Amino acid sequence: MNANFNLTDPNRRRFLKTLAALTASTLVPGCGEKSASTSAKIMTVLGPILASDLGKTLPHEHIMVDFIGADQTGPHRWDDQEVVETMLPYLQAIRDQGVQAFFDCTPAYLGRDVGILERLSRATGMHIITNTGFYKEPYLPQRVFDRDADAIASEWIAEWQYGIDGTPIKPGFIKIAVHRELLKPTQEKIVRAACRTHNATGLAIACHTGHGPAALQMLDILQEEGTPAHALIVVHANSEKDVTFHEKIAARGAWVEYDNIGSWEPQKHIELIQRMLDKGYKDRLLLSMDRGWYRVGEPGGGEVKPYTYLFGEFVQEMASAGIRRDIIQTLTVDNPARAFTIDKT
Repeated sequence: MNANFNLTDPNRRRFLKTLAALTASTLVPGCGEKSASTSAKIMTVLGPILASDLGKTLPHEHIMVDFIGADQTGPHRWDDQEVVETMLPYLQAIRDQGVQAFFDCTPAYLGRDVGILERLSRATGMHIITNTGFYKEPYLPQRVFDRDADAIASEWIAEWQYGIDGTPIKPGFIKIAVHRELLKPTQEKIVRAACRTHNATGLAIACHTGHGPAALQMLDILQEEGTPAHALIVVHANSEKDVTFHEKIAARGAWVEYDNIGSWEPQKHIELIQRMLDKGYKDRLLLSMDRGWYRVGEPGGGEVKPYTYLFGEFVQEMASAGIRRDIIQTLTVDNPARAFTIDKT
């Protein structure tokens, strides 16, 4: 590991916390974020782009997932060419809708294959963004239980610094997950590792959550680690039935992501969106579907759910419900660009 990223050095840790605090002090009052910049960058599988070039975005989808477990998954489980040929038409369909960016949220040990993502990006002309990080039990490698947060963070930082799986492809965000309960020690360790990775790289943290108390607990950990609240995207926030938690998360500066769009009755998501807009949180919302995907182990990849619903029928549903076009633009273009901008000066 490069000495510059020795997170076990107390001086280094103090420096990262100070840097995060100084960065926070320059943020826009009220939303805890830097102003948009013409030089703001997002990292795709083909390299960095300007955040202003991201375009219409699906911030939480999957190309491929393998649920066999961390100790058995790997490239031997799938045929690259078959995956590309299977998933290419689904990406071309949203490209025809004008979608320009696709965040693949499959982490390591769950079917992440950056070579496949690179091929699909080149074939479609879309910005595809991959991640560093780990999921949750039972999809964690054994070393996660044996190592501390600094060691885990060092592994993720190395992917940012050197590339993923021996390629030059770098992650564009951090993907982690917690259970629908208060954090257990292993999950708290992973959250702290994600914070330390953000503090060193500026990558956003997208966390599979769906549980209000766990989200607030994570925000407490971010504060302890000197990580700005806007670094956290609370994934599956719509699964938390107590909507007051959505407001609490947004009020503290984190992102509230409503996904599973297309899997629920549209009116349910419309009501959630309108409530957050009425509360003044249009700049804290992300929308996606959590769809796809090539299912490793099933013949031909199993049943793939198309990605077209959000920018097809659902956009029309929002407009029919009285949500203005400029607000839809904010939710589907501007907010993803802000959420995933690499937060380093």
